[in-house]
Amino acid sequence: MHRSIWTYPWDIQDQGVERFVNEIKGRAGLNSVSLATSYHAGRFLQPRSPTQKAYFPEDGTVYFQTDEALWSGKEIRPLVANNLTERGDMLRALVDGLYETGLGVSCWTVCLHNSRLGMLHPEHVTRNAFGNANFYNLCPSSPAARDYVVTLVKDITTNYKPDMLELESPNFMGFAHEYHHEKDGVGLNAEDDFLLSLCFCEHCTARALKAGVPVDRAQQTVSRFIAELCERAVPEVQFPNFPAGGIDVFRGYPELHAFLQWRTEPVTSLIGEIKASAHPATRIVLIDLKDGWLGGVDLPAVAKLCDGAILCCYDASPEAVADVIETGRAALGPDKFLGVGLRVFYPEVEGPAILEARVKAAIDAGAEGVNFYNYGLIPAPRLDWVREAIGSLGPSIVIA
Repeated sequence: MHRSIWTYPWDIQDQGVERFVNEIKGRAGLNSVSLATSYHAGRFLQPRSPTQKAYFPEDGTVYFQTDEALWSGKEIRPLVANNLTERGDMLRALVDGLYETGLGVSCWTVCLHNSRLGMLHPEHVTRNAFGNANFYNLCPSSPAARDYVVTLVKDITTNYKPDMLELESPNFMGFAHEYHHEKDGVGLNAEDDFLLSLCFCEHCTARALKAGVPVDRAQQTVSRFIAELCERAVPEVQFPNFPAGGIDVFRGYPELHAFLQWRTEPVTSLIGEIKASAHPATRIVLIDLKDGWLGGVDLPAVAKLCDGAILCCYDASPEAVADVIETGRAALGPDKFLGVGLRVFYPEVEGPAILEARVKAAIDAGAEGVNFYNYGLIPAPRLDWVREAIGSLGPSIVIA
């Protein structure tokens, strides 16, 4: 059983590699670590760190030593974090110490969620129906953005060869909660957020037109919806079965429905290109959420191209966890890796009992791995909760 925990390089640096490994294996009972290798900005309360209780990472940087030969002539290039040059390459330390520590290594890799690169390359970000840029989201239809992500994964897997690489955000992103200090006085509901997230940039437009999609009329429909939601005194639900009904709730708008059917193509094909360019020693899996279609993810189609998925069920009930995992297993088929992502945050997790119930529900429903979020963000006693939660699982096996 694959048992991992998401963590950041500075968590390991603050604790020291030896103590970190001892806690992951001995205290938490895990057999793998999912290390952030490409990440965005944020503000993190760090209860575990002896010196950095509040930490602000650099925006849109990578935490591995890039291979300049792979990046020569690329329009979009990564920026290596100062953390790596000043405090050491934690990915290298983990990979080189694999046989000594016995820990599997997975690379938690943020793909298209990158405000720094979006600001530098506004011609390659997603744009709403009014043409306004979403600087936090490089567009999966952009050739340069696709080349960036494919090369990023190729670099990591070729030069570090981790056991697994986890793709976060190789897709279209939502409108809400993706940037910093967001202001929304309207009170957007779920369908409003979705409509504002739909991309009509020049790259999506060209790609959709090539596929015969009436993208101009779809854009007109969406821009009208956005204008209307901005004019209401209070938000109103226009599509009562959203998001449970999927894209079929928009069947009354044929051009928009056709556009939403096409919208999975850039994401699916990008994941296929990523997998094709990755070193065969590394499994490529997708990190996704329930209703991944909102971001253009077609999980059954993706399953044919990569090695599996980790489905996040952070604050879900055990019954809801089981439903997500059962649906995921049906989409992936019996032979692909399926993990569940669970958060160890209070108060959504008040103790080990609810965490154990979620883990058991996921495993019973077909998951073969568990990822916990997040080592450096939780107090040390919650590592004991993790150990209790996985105590009834089968033998500890590193996915390689």
